[in-house]
Amino acid sequence: YGPWGRPDMAYFRFAEAIRLGKPIEVYNNGDLRRDFTYIDDIIEGIVRALDSLPSAPERGVPYRLYNIGNSKAEPLGRFIETLEKALGKKADKRYLPMQDGDVYATEADVSAMEKDFGWKPSIDIAEGLTRFAAWYRSYKMGK
Repeated sequence: YGPWGRPDMAYFRFAEAIRLGKPIEVYNNGDLRRDFTYIDDIIEGIVRALDSLPSAPERGVPYRLYNIGNSKAEPLGRFIETLEKALGKKADKRYLPMQDGDVYATEADVSAMEKDFGWKPSIDIAEGLTRFAAWYRSYKMGK
């Protein structure tokens, strides 16, 4: 998540609804956990991995897969409260049941990134949403 993100993602949709005074849909009555990763952390992880070519297996192309994420599942309620605080306005929440096919929690395992590149995420949800909200206000309202 972060500036210039996809407008269909929850944080962007929530911000837009909060700004316009429209309700947001909160699934599983808010009892969900998500691994929100700020864009600057993603970029830092990619840049660190760019110049490091893993050794090739015996007969093949050298590759290694890495998971880049925040590695901390945040409660959706805390995420919404933090966004409300960053935007300075409360959300009108509509609590709904769990969506079919959804998962209760997501959480990245970044241990390989930390081991191989000394990388781990550094931007917590409060800082990330504060940065996003500042950009959002500027982008949408010229403030």
